[in-house]
Amino acid sequence: MSGQIPRQGVTERRRGDEMAEVPGNDAGKARRRAVPAAKSSSRVRMSAAQRREQLISIARQIFAERGFDATSIEEVAARAKVSKPVVYEHFGGKEGLYAVVVDREVRSLLDRITSALTAGHPRELLEQAALTLLTYIEEETSGFRVLVRESPLMSATGNFSSVMNDVAHQVEHILGAEFSSRGYDPKLAELYSQALVGMVALTGRWWLEVRKPRKETVAAHLVNLAWNGLSHLEAKPGLITFRKPG
Repeated sequence: MSGQIPRQGVTERRRGDEMAEVPGNDAGKARRRAVPAAKSSSRVRMSAAQRREQLISIARQIFAERGFDATSIEEVAARAKVSKPVVYEHFGGKEGLYAVVVDREVRSLLDRITSALTAGHPRELLEQAALTLLTYIEEETSGFRVLVRESPLMSATGNFSSVMNDVAHQVEHILGAEFSSRGYDPKLAELYSQALVGMVALTGRWWLEVRKPRKETVAAHLVNLAWNGLSHLEAKPGLITFRKPG
């Protein structure tokens, strides 16, 4: 006979596929089972733009977790599964990478707040500003953590303070018009706008950690304090401490 007889109880695949021997069943019959050939795993290569976005996203998370000083290019590269020179090629170093991350967050938060200030009534504007900041904290927690962390590299033009200053300038114009119509000194609008925005910003940093009560409740109480306070302003307030007794 020209063909070789397969061993009893086993069968083999035809040439061209992986060879697999399958024990026969109790009746002694052989059964064929296809064993798919192993496919070679190939990693999809990212474009330069895709790699840059990946590195920014990873760095944003690490900066949020650890701050600037405790973040290293080695860790960013390790999480992205690339070599350190790849990170340096895109950003020049940790300082450049951090600056890109912060700049994006500054623009994102400012755009949100600017777009939200659409109401005509000052109280509604306060509500919109407070709720927008709290929503940003809720949805972009890592980004907010990056902004509020202090870094020796960032000046007043590239951090959370710069965003709040920009918002305060918008509020200043609104308050200035209101002050003039109510007989208050419009020159004090800048002071009050800084106080209002600072109150919302500091409350937002506190809420970042506690997350209670819900953001709508926090916004309502902020506006309650601010609006009712503004509604009963004294034209020329003085400090009780320095008032002469009766």
